[in-house]
Amino acid sequence: MKGSAGPAPGLAAAAALLEEAADLLVVHVDFAAALDACERGCDLLAGRPRPGSEEVKCSLCIVGIQALSEMNRWREVLSWVLRYYHTPEHLPPKVLELCILLYSRVREPHVMLEVGSDWLRDLTNKSLSSYGTVMELYLLHVLLPLGQFAEAEELAQSCEVFDKEQQLLTLSTIHERRHQWVQHEEMQSTPREQPVTVRQRTLGSLPEKFLTMLKLLHRVLRFMSSHFCFISYKKMLLAAFMLYLVVVRLDPAAPTSLPFLYKLVQLFHQAWAAVFSPPHKPRVQD
Repeated sequence: MKGSAGPAPGLAAAAALLEEAADLLVVHVDFAAALDACERGCDLLAGRPRPGSEEVKCSLCIVGIQALSEMNRWREVLSWVLRYYHTPEHLPPKVLELCILLYSRVREPHVMLEVGSDWLRDLTNKSLSSYGTVMELYLLHVLLPLGQFAEAEELAQSCEVFDKEQQLLTLSTIHERRHQWVQHEEMQSTPREQPVTVRQRTLGSLPEKFLTMLKLLHRVLRFMSSHFCFISYKKMLLAAFMLYLVVVRLDPAAPTSLPFLYKLVQLFHQAWAAVFSPPHKPRVQD
């Protein structure tokens, strides 16, 4: 009676390529060569599945995903693994978990939205022991970052692999993340509204102050014009306008305003001298 046969030649060669790919990835840090070894190993396992081939193929894909990520080619990861598994429902749990974590890390969880949903709805996958782990990762790293809280609650409530405690904990996490999402949206909208509010306040209060100052100046000018009729009214308005520019419109604390401030002060002094210089006394009427 013959002894048990050894592994098939294709499976043995694929296992050797897996060892080579891992060595190239970790020891030699040659990511392109590691990816090439993974692809050759997966090609050897294409066709009819053999005992042990799925584990080797899954490991080859995991090493390949890491190699693509190290080369900053993470956008190709999902299409690359689907080249060998064809549909999302057939992805091994470990490969799917790694893809979810990868696209979550690069802030593109939407890539895994439909893939994860298709995988979780598959009846065969629901019987796997790792189904709960995949569903938890899908909730935390895909649905919640995308703000799909209703879908997350529905999935958590319908999950049969969760006991009551796990379900309550998951629903509490969803509620907390929803609250954080609302707070974040409010904080994001506040800075866009604040400058308009401040500007409206500034534009609304400045004319009011200016009108108050003009009224006060008008009273002063009326008093002075009645007592000092020799002073030109236009000159007084010029002086008032120069004072308004210095006090209201110009920010003396701004470094860029200093040269202009010096010139403006000189003009103000000249205007002041022109207005309040000793006038020619009019003739005294008998």
